[in-house]
Amino acid sequence: MERVVNGACVLIVEDEPAIREVLATLLARDGFTTHSCATGADALPALDAMAPEVVLLDLGLPDVNGFDLLRAIRARTGATVIVLSGRASESDRVSALELGADDYVVKPFLTRELVARIRAHLRRSTAPLDRPDRPLVVGDLEIDRRSREVTVAGRPVSLTAREFDLLHFLAASPRQVFSRDQILEHAWGSSVVWQQDATVTEHVHRLRQKVGADRIVTVRSVGYRFEPLVPAHVAE
Repeated sequence: MERVVNGACVLIVEDEPAIREVLATLLARDGFTTHSCATGADALPALDAMAPEVVLLDLGLPDVNGFDLLRAIRARTGATVIVLSGRASESDRVSALELGADDYVVKPFLTRELVARIRAHLRRSTAPLDRPDRPLVVGDLEIDRRSREVTVAGRPVSLTAREFDLLHFLAASPRQVFSRDQILEHAWGSSVVWQQDATVTEHVHRLRQKVGADRIVTVRSVGYRFEPLVPAHVAE
């Protein structure tokens, strides 16, 4: 598993040369392949050319709105997107998560912690499959961990890597209630101290839009559970 993680490509989109250099050097030392760019104009061509597993995205780029670029990146790839930002407000964090970011790291940050977050996300995306030949089927919802594909009533549903992991984790234990901390630990593979409640809340919100609001039930003051029996309206 470590070999797979180490071979991953990381696209660094950051306009500060010192940060780009430090990240590229550190990640290369840890076995990652890296490519760096300083503007939004260069980011999308690099994304198409490199097909990275991870994108480190600075929101404060000089030529584009960071949220617009995040939206464009998410529309083109299911890669893990980790936002790097000097903006520490809850509204910015929530906006980034709503647009499809998998993680949000506030500057200044500890480089070793950032590398640990990258590894945690990649481990979740490449985790060994318990029963790779047996998709998880719950009613009209089918989750195939081998291909990482999801269908609802035979209709393909496009999910990000983290949305897929969250859905599979909840659907694998129908009606069992999980706290946000448990979800972060098992579906993100990350320490709960790295994340905030909004991380889970916004991913659940997006999942409901894609696979049906009734499938994921909020248990007040506790967390969430997957409900397999209630027919869900699938959002367009």
